Amino acid sequence: MRKKVLFFGDVGIDDTVALIYAFLKDKIDIVGIVADYGNAPRMETTRNVRYILQRMGRVDIKIFGGAERPMTGEVPTFYLEVHGPFGLGPIKPGLEPKELENFFEVISLIEKYKNELIIVNAGRLTSLATLFILYEGRMKNVQSYYIMGGSFLYPGNVTPVAEANFHGDPVAANIVMKYAKNVSIYPLNVTQTAIVTPEMVNYIHSKGKTQLLKPLLDYYYFQFYQKTVPGIQGSPVHDALPLIAIDREDIFTYYRSSVVIDTTDVARGQSIGDFRLIDAPESFDGRPQHRIAINLDYKEFYKEFMTVMTGEQF
Repeated sequence: MRKKVLFFGDVGIDDTVALIYAFLKDKIDIVGIVADYGNAPRMETTRNVRYILQRMGRVDIKIFGGAERPMTGEVPTFYLEVHGPFGLGPIKPGLEPKELENFFEVISLIEKYKNELIIVNAGRLTSLATLFILYEGRMKNVQSYYIMGGSFLYPGNVTPVAEANFHGDPVAANIVMKYAKNVSIYPLNVTQTAIVTPEMVNYIHSKGKTQLLKPLLDYYYFQFYQKTVPGIQGSPVHDALPLIAIDREDIFTYYRSSVVIDTTDVARGQSIGDFRLIDAPESFDGRPQHRIAINLDYKEFYKEFMTVMTGEQF
């Protein structure tokens, strides 16, 4: 049976790679997409989703308009140097604005797929946190949550200690970490090592299942990472990992801990877990324990990613 997934994303380059993977993976059924601010303004991310769905022949999927700014009330920071002026590197979708599904209609999906729905959050957690604030009881009907975010005892990518999704709205991230259960987290510890090399991109491109990867990764994303991470051999596809994990949890090593997100100035967005091996409390202030991916089997990641993206067995 295909697993029902509601995807939350600030759809930029690596979100797009994640969605392409999901559309090509026969065991995943994307039943809805929530488009949030993050890599670009929400107006651009919703256009990006529509563009991707058109290119992949999946215009049947509903797009929900998510958050436009964080719960902190701040004007969000957009990382255009990473994802380009429209969020898709060199690609300009060129679509006119279109009315979106009411965000709160996602509740109907949660009810329709009761105890079956998986939520994957690959961007800021503002929209997901809003559902816990307004519909905590109904959120218990979600089977599980797969979240890309954080960095645990590992360097951040927007500050020395913070990853972009948790840093962009630490209040929302804290709410989700406190109230969500059955959560698996995919932090920079593993996503930074999920490298797709130019050779991989060229081979995928030659097989023709998608023509989007090469302009997104080789012509833009990889160039950014070469400037910021000297010696890197390719593009880290951060947001693909929680979707890959839905069917391939075996390629990760996990650790269990409650999680707190710092909301103060210097340490804003820092993800805190208890990694002591002895005398560690079971939780922080009654929070549930979450699974934190701390290691990626790159060989198995490579085989899974290439198999799905090319249609060949690796």
